[in-house]
Amino acid sequence: MIILFGLAGSGKGTQGKALSEIFGWKTLSVGQIIRDTGKYTEVTKAGLLIPDEDVIELMNEAIGKTEAEGFDAILDGYPRSRAQAEYIVNNMPEKIDGAIILEVPKDELYERLAIRGRDDDMDRESIDRRFEVFEQNIYSILPLLEAKNIPVERVDGVGKIEEVTARLVEVVKKINPNAIEQENDVNGDEIEHSYGE
Repeated sequence: MIILFGLAGSGKGTQGKALSEIFGWKTLSVGQIIRDTGKYTEVTKAGLLIPDEDVIELMNEAIGKTEAEGFDAILDGYPRSRAQAEYIVNNMPEKIDGAIILEVPKDELYERLAIRGRDDDMDRESIDRRFEVFEQNIYSILPLLEAKNIPVERVDGVGKIEEVTARLVEVVKKINPNAIEQENDVNGDEIEHSYGE
């Protein structure tokens, strides 16, 4: 499994989906899984985090289902806190190939979020709170991963989508030499590898 980190608006959802298609994996977006429950709308609108035990339970269920279906996974935004990271490194360190941090300057993130226009993207105070929480947590998460010799790579998230994808593909191959680019997607359709052009 690959962990994909990035601030809101960094493109990690888009890039996670692209990588999943390219390598024949599944993306497990903690944000989407939380939104799909319909239970935490007010919490996320306020820019706050869901209780760790709830997130761990939701993600364990999603990871278990993905493994049962025979897929590897990209974890989009999970772990989000030190407690979640501790759970991962204590219970499944051998399953984590590495972590990638998608880096984008905040000024560009504000613009991207305004364009995206989701309810939780429109309030600057809420956005800043999300940024602050992410930054506090990432600095407590990374040492835990590194202590278990889980590689952490930083990737420039600025540029055309396909340019960022190309950078990520190279890093994924570095982290996981067994990652093989697929010729066809899960529906049997040919994958367009425009990111390499």
